[in-house]
Amino acid sequence: MLTIRDVRTILTMPDGSNRLVIVKIETSEPGVYGLGCATFTQRPLAVRTAVEEYLKPFLLGKDVQRIEDLWQTMWVNSYWRNGPVLNNAISGVDIALWDIKGKLAGMPVYQLLGGKCREAAAVYRHADGKDEVQVLENVQALMEQGYQYIRCQMGGYGGKTERKRSPEQAQPGIYYDPDSYARSIPRLFEYIRGHIGFQAELLHDVHERLVPIEAINLAKKLEPYELFFLEDPLSPEQGNWLEMLRQQCATPIALGELFNNPHEWTTLITRRLIDFIRVHISQIGGLTPAKKLATLCEAFAVRTAWHGPGDTSPVGHAANLHLDVSCHNFGVQEWSGFTETVREVFPGCPEVRNGYMYPNEQPGLGIDIDERQAARYPCSDGPPQWTLARTPDGTAARP
Repeated sequence: MLTIRDVRTILTMPDGSNRLVIVKIETSEPGVYGLGCATFTQRPLAVRTAVEEYLKPFLLGKDVQRIEDLWQTMWVNSYWRNGPVLNNAISGVDIALWDIKGKLAGMPVYQLLGGKCREAAAVYRHADGKDEVQVLENVQALMEQGYQYIRCQMGGYGGKTERKRSPEQAQPGIYYDPDSYARSIPRLFEYIRGHIGFQAELLHDVHERLVPIEAINLAKKLEPYELFFLEDPLSPEQGNWLEMLRQQCATPIALGELFNNPHEWTTLITRRLIDFIRVHISQIGGLTPAKKLATLCEAFAVRTAWHGPGDTSPVGHAANLHLDVSCHNFGVQEWSGFTETVREVFPGCPEVRNGYMYPNEQPGLGIDIDERQAARYPCSDGPPQWTLARTPDGTAARP
């Protein structure tokens, strides 16, 4: 029986901004190991503690082949469950176990998930700019590179603003103006469609920066521009507004980036209130629950669009990709690209060509980590600043 000999976390920040957490599981067979993504870039030390102080003692000596049993027992072993720290810790272990299983089988993980439904996964890139002209230039540049799915933003999420309208002694933070932002986005898409027509699929991320009724109003105004989807118009706490949104317009809705608990997505899926599920697979516990979630979504005509920003590690992107090519109800995959430094730290990063991401056909996830290189890029300390969003009067806002 092949057993777990060691469980380690590797923290690294090769792109200079995203604190990545990688779990490495070593087995009783020398040279056989697996990698998993446990990246919770806002709280990496808490995840490391959960893995090394709590999951590791539980896992040592266990059979590496029993992925489902290990997932279920890790999930309930703390009694309290469904939080982002523990879910990420479990995810790192779970994905690493799938990596090992693929290596033992001599197959890519997608083969263990049922085989390919497609040769590669269509990805979307992010086009931002200070004004409509700059956003259009970035959209056209991405189209020239072969991308057919492009998320268009202007001035960052929610549209950043100066603090001239703020009260005296207003608290520090990233300020934005929800009203100005909501008025600007329909104009942005009118401008872009006016120049490129319908040659590309366009997306937009509200990032929860509007109160629910304003988000519904924006979704209605965007209908003529036929978005591929409108992302996160509502926060998880405001999911009950989705029924009203659905009754008001037909703009496709993508939701789930912040979900941790199955109760957050089950009703939205079974009542067909969303069109794309956007969960971050390490936030929900890894490949094991993500595959089950994709199957649930398929039964209700909801497509997958797994979260894939820069704070998803290359290991996490590889896990996304194996789901993408093996799930029939795949929609599109978010992708932010890798720097040369990231590629040096993570040999075997997925490759994107002409708007499609391809698995490299190696056993397991097909990705590795150079620990010596990773150690050259230690993680920074302290809480992130970009999450400190505030409205013009200084009120703390989501996300």
